[in-house]
Amino acid sequence: MKLSRLKLWSVAALLGMGLMASQAQSASCRYVVTNSWGSGATANIEITNTGSTVLNGWSVNWSYINNRITNSWNANLSGSNPYSASNLSWNSSLQPGQTITFGMQVNANGAIETPVVTGAICGSSTPSSVSSSSRPSSLSSSSRSSSSVSVTSPSSSSRSSSSFSSSSLSCPQGNSWPDCPPSTWSDAYCALIGPPICVRSSSSRSSSSSSSVSSGVTSVELTRLMGIGWNVGNSLDAVGGETNWGNPLITQQLINSVKAAGFKTIRLPVAWSKFSDAQNFVIQTAWMDRVEQVVNYALNADMYVVMNIHWDGGWMQPTYAQQNYVNNRLTIMWTQIANRFKNYDDRLLFAGTNEVMVDGDYGTPTVEYYTVQNSFNQTFVDTVRATGGKNATRHLVVQGFNTNIDHTVNFAAIPVDTVSDRLMMEVHYYDPYNFTLNTNSNITQWGSIATNPNATETWANEAYTNAQFQKMKTHFVDQGVGVILGEYGVVSRLNVSGHATYRNYWNEYITKSAYDRGLVPIYWDNGYSGDGGFALFNRNTGAQLEPVLIQAIVKADD
Repeated sequence: MKLSRLKLWSVAALLGMGLMASQAQSASCRYVVTNSWGSGATANIEITNTGSTVLNGWSVNWSYINNRITNSWNANLSGSNPYSASNLSWNSSLQPGQTITFGMQVNANGAIETPVVTGAICGSSTPSSVSSSSRPSSLSSSSRSSSSVSVTSPSSSSRSSSSFSSSSLSCPQGNSWPDCPPSTWSDAYCALIGPPICVRSSSSRSSSSSSSVSSGVTSVELTRLMGIGWNVGNSLDAVGGETNWGNPLITQQLINSVKAAGFKTIRLPVAWSKFSDAQNFVIQTAWMDRVEQVVNYALNADMYVVMNIHWDGGWMQPTYAQQNYVNNRLTIMWTQIANRFKNYDDRLLFAGTNEVMVDGDYGTPTVEYYTVQNSFNQTFVDTVRATGGKNATRHLVVQGFNTNIDHTVNFAAIPVDTVSDRLMMEVHYYDPYNFTLNTNSNITQWGSIATNPNATETWANEAYTNAQFQKMKTHFVDQGVGVILGEYGVVSRLNVSGHATYRNYWNEYITKSAYDRGLVPIYWDNGYSGDGGFALFNRNTGAQLEPVLIQAIVKADD
């Protein structure tokens, strides 16, 4: 949902509730450690306009004793300790009460530091730093105080203060006034509409309440907040290492570009079998650190993250002979993963498996196959819940057999859970195969816009698509189980004249059909931009390679 204007309460309304607005300083500036892992950390600097007029342009300074910056985003950084940062073109202007954040990654070289932030706009009445010792390693921090905030409505209209009391000035989802709307707007709606009505920043991410999702949001409600998603495929899921399948290292710049294009969710496929102890399935600490770093890239961009165990070499064979082995390995691996991320908020979702099937058998699963595959889902849920912390109520994603819609509807069993309304079901969609994936096929057109019957499949058209997604709505969404469309897409056929028209139309139709029926569509991008590729973005720079296709996909969420 998009709203054209920011409507905030007037100063008079706030004073009517006994709140005093401070006009003494222009802005509060503070340094917030968002995550730390011993050898390093990520942090944000938050600048909040505490005056009553617009701030145009900003610059701040800070220095460390031992920490050093290795990467930064959303600001022009200069210096090598002390450091200075100034605005970019798109974040130079701050309305009264608005907060902007920019971020960095540091090497610790000792203890993680929280330096004082200074600058011409920075007032001294607001604390400028938050100690990392006061927060867990998740993205969390104390909420901003509203006592020093002056709020002026940028529009001529304002809302009556009679609809809420002063107790509503701290939103349950973690936002502090003026970053949240009146209490007459629900938490889910506040999270749904996002900026500029609800301006969320890392200072709102406390360990007791997440910035975007309150503990009462069900899986179905959460899917409405997740919008349209994008897979950073063939990277962390590349067996043997992140760059083994030809893509560069994932960067904050790439993720920021994806968010700026209109995507709200990142699906993060991961191959976890980089073991320091292969016999006991102990995951290398360095690999765990890198995955966490990428998760934080997405959270820094205020996106949802669906993180899974992907193909990973194909060790999840759903047979009775392999059942005990797989369930034991799932338990050991998910215990480690879940413990690492147990303090992260509800924007991080775990997905237990990916496209489980017996190698080479694409037919209807036998009772043995789907029974064993269902046991993998149950093991995953039991294991994550047992780790406690925020995993006790985290939204978890399970899959139907081979993520096939018909097999999911016919054979999937929803796992028994210790908490209600916190499970989602995942399916994938690549129909018709000869159009979407088969680069040797002469099927190069699709749907009602097709002009050549000989280049068009006789099945899997618009009506078929609607019927398939309606099955997922009827059997899962309407029963309180959210649905993730974890992968879909069409390969490029660069040598086929006019193919892009049908490729764009297919993606537009599938996205809209799924979204309208309550699914979260997450486009599959493998990073390859040549013939037979799925790439939407340049993985090195974040530049859009397919702007028309990107717009066709993300506009379903308009």
